[in-house]
Amino acid sequence: MRSLAAVAREPGKPFSLEYVNLPEPGDDEILVEVAATGLCHTDVACRDGLLPVSRPIILGHEGAGVVVSVGSQVKKVQPGDHVVLIWYSCGTCRNCQEGNPSYCSGWFNYNFVVDPKGRQTASDSNGNPVHIGFFGQSSLSQYSLVHERSVVKVRKDVPLRLLGPLACGVLTGAGSVIHGVRAHVGSTIAIFGAGSVGLSCVLGAAVAGCTEIIVVSRTEARLETAKTFGATHVINPKKCEDVRQAVREIVPRGVDYAIDTSAAEGVIRQAASVLRPRGTLGLIGARDPLSDLQINYEQIMGQGLVVRGLVEGDCVPEYFIPEMIDLYLQGRFPFDKMLSFYPFESINEAIADQLSGKVIKPVLELRGEEHK
Repeated sequence: MRSLAAVAREPGKPFSLEYVNLPEPGDDEILVEVAATGLCHTDVACRDGLLPVSRPIILGHEGAGVVVSVGSQVKKVQPGDHVVLIWYSCGTCRNCQEGNPSYCSGWFNYNFVVDPKGRQTASDSNGNPVHIGFFGQSSLSQYSLVHERSVVKVRKDVPLRLLGPLACGVLTGAGSVIHGVRAHVGSTIAIFGAGSVGLSCVLGAAVAGCTEIIVVSRTEARLETAKTFGATHVINPKKCEDVRQAVREIVPRGVDYAIDTSAAEGVIRQAASVLRPRGTLGLIGARDPLSDLQINYEQIMGQGLVVRGLVEGDCVPEYFIPEMIDLYLQGRFPFDKMLSFYPFESINEAIADQLSGKVIKPVLELRGEEHK
């Protein structure tokens, strides 16, 4: 299958739009025509060499589209079905079997380093190899070749152009609150950062029934958006001398949950400081995998704090993605308010706007209007 794709060839260089040839689907694989795909900071980090991927490579991991064809062993979907594309997990290790696919024993290698099923790579117009299989999908392409485990079938009465970010950014934020730290009705939460993941945490906290939802961000416009998503209080550190004190003026004994989306050590320590005894600190932001993190031992031990790393929302996407869509249709999960749409050929402009903070979550559209 010939497909127009955004190819990352050199660290720090813009994506190049070029045609590639995808291999035929295997028996357990699916060919998907991508309608739209969200852009995530992880895509940019991999493009720029901050995370290990082979190049040249087609990135992209927030795709949504229509099934074109399926292999002989595929039972999950059929041609014409609408799907959201997710990461790959083996389905056989202990964590997968226990319903924790984002902690699959081979997750990192499957989604960053190698193609889990040993497929051949795509090829460019000169016959040279181009790597595919990033996050199980490589959806910065008109067509995506995926394993059956990397698709979630969704209802057809919601525009596909909206749904890609549910695969990662939105799922990570909302899932971390609902399924990760398990926020509950009447609980209190502080969310540090108001990008797409942080704002999705706000949506999750509102759905979970948190009574105090506090958002900390240096970007005033994002704080205003957080209010419309359900934040009860917002704090701008640039206008506040002591974030800990400001939070404790709202919840004097400290919050039940604090979520950090920044991965900045100072912010993480700040998030830990606003917790009540036996509170839970959730860590979502991506750091250099070789970097250390220092948190006060006596504070954690003496107050019985729980520190949790959270990957891809701690959820089972086959269930959670349809649930988020249902909540959206009920008017309780307006994630679409943070999406900005770009034609596929404007990918480098979209990334520039994302990095500058001009937009929250850029989405690239690849199909005609009649298919959206």
